[in-house]
Amino acid sequence: MHPAVERLTELVPPPGPRRSRDWPAAEQELGTPLPADYRELVETYGGGVFDETIWLLDPACPDDDYNLLAATTERTDVLANLWKTEPLPAQLQTAGARVIPWAYIEDSGAYLYWLAQPGQKPDEWTVMLNEGRGPQWEHHNTPCASFLLAVLTGQAETDYFPDLPTDQHQFDSNDEILE
Repeated sequence: MHPAVERLTELVPPPGPRRSRDWPAAEQELGTPLPADYRELVETYGGGVFDETIWLLDPACPDDDYNLLAATTERTDVLANLWKTEPLPAQLQTAGARVIPWAYIEDSGAYLYWLAQPGQKPDEWTVMLNEGRGPQWEHHNTPCASFLLAVLTGQAETDYFPDLPTDQHQFDSNDEILE
């Protein structure tokens, strides 16, 4: 198990048994393989929200608001329109670079993305965060599970999570929320 996912399971106990996803189908639809740490996060937790703040997108979620594939389509369109009037972040100015959403921040419009650079393997992707209601982007040179762990433990150098870390951590599964 990825060390950050293992540490997360100690910090935030998963809601139930591991659940497999049809990763080949999801990756085919996205047109790219996905990072191993993300696949482990989703198989361990499923989709849902950490500490009532960070929503982990799940390619198997029936609700498009929480579905990785639907969010990727929606965010691709939104960002294409945004970049007609806003400057493209420096990290995306390389031909073929792109961002793919993997989580979003409750009530903010902000998304957490992978920065996928040409020639990189998915396990080398790092995290980009967009404030959601403005042009500001942050780059974090870490994989998604490590970034999530850093935010939940107060180790991330970012201003986007003023209510974290909390004294008590929780994960609310989409299975419970969306019943």
